[in-house]
Amino acid sequence: MRTALAAAVQATPVFLDREATIEKACRLAKEAGANGAELIVFPEAFVPGYPDWVWRSQPWKDATARYRRLLEASVIVGSPATEVLAGAARDAGAYLCIGVNELDGAGGTLYNTLLSFSPEGEIVGRHRKLMPTGGERLVWGMGDGSTLAAFDTPFGRVGALTCWEQYMPLAKYAMYAQGIDILLAPTWDNGENWICTLRHNAREGRVFVIGVASVLSGPDVPADFPGRGGLYGGGEDWMCPGWSAIVEPGGSLLAGPLKEQEGILYAELDAGAARASRIEFDPVGHYARRDVFHLTVDTRPKPAVTSVMAPAPSDLPAEVV
Repeated sequence: MRTALAAAVQATPVFLDREATIEKACRLAKEAGANGAELIVFPEAFVPGYPDWVWRSQPWKDATARYRRLLEASVIVGSPATEVLAGAARDAGAYLCIGVNELDGAGGTLYNTLLSFSPEGEIVGRHRKLMPTGGERLVWGMGDGSTLAAFDTPFGRVGALTCWEQYMPLAKYAMYAQGIDILLAPTWDNGENWICTLRHNAREGRVFVIGVASVLSGPDVPADFPGRGGLYGGGEDWMCPGWSAIVEPGGSLLAGPLKEQEGILYAELDAGAARASRIEFDPVGHYARRDVFHLTVDTRPKPAVTSVMAPAPSDLPAEVV
């Protein structure tokens, strides 16, 4: 198993501007690819930005106007927006993983989704956050187990859990059980406690963890944003100050945390070393008690409607026809 250079892109989205944010992501991905990165990871809900107002506003005051702005700038999988991101992966020659506000084409519900593209521009991962946290439930629907899936690369198996999914023991176990070597942790959380979480999960799963957050402050919010004056202040009003970091399987920091500035963190990932470290602790192998504990994961998609078709006359028994 060969090694690979990973890049955690801590950047400021062009808030609520899908095209401009994607353009910026493409530029940064190209930069990281030119620097040799083969796995490039962007923050949670980077396109067109994390709806931070859910933590600051009265739940329904101006909510419809704000939600409409977010809806109109969100991403439909298979649209020109995802084609541009696929092109960015091809141009960078790398796996590109980026958080988006995904609009389900069937209605008006958004999902907090991490899209992963191969160097050929194919979508290899589409993880919808299982449990939006607190006020996030005013914006995002809940994902299902069908997107709780890892994907293979030449440098190891990659899985992803978004933000506080990193605190969900069963979700983590489901990921570890898929044989991941690298755990992506796009997030809006930050601070010392969050770094402790990333370090613990790396040591628990014996995996590399890439934690990457946006960096966003008051002036980054458009002047015409509904209710802006009462919600956001000046440059010291940090919505998210970053704290991106990359951690090795023993729990030590390889890069970061990067605070209150844009930048790209790089670190070499060696999946072979991660696997070898499991000689002393393998949470889903020799250190698991399958005779005592068992986890069942429902990976069936949960569509809003399941159509049951009437049988055609040719399919009916002869005596019925």
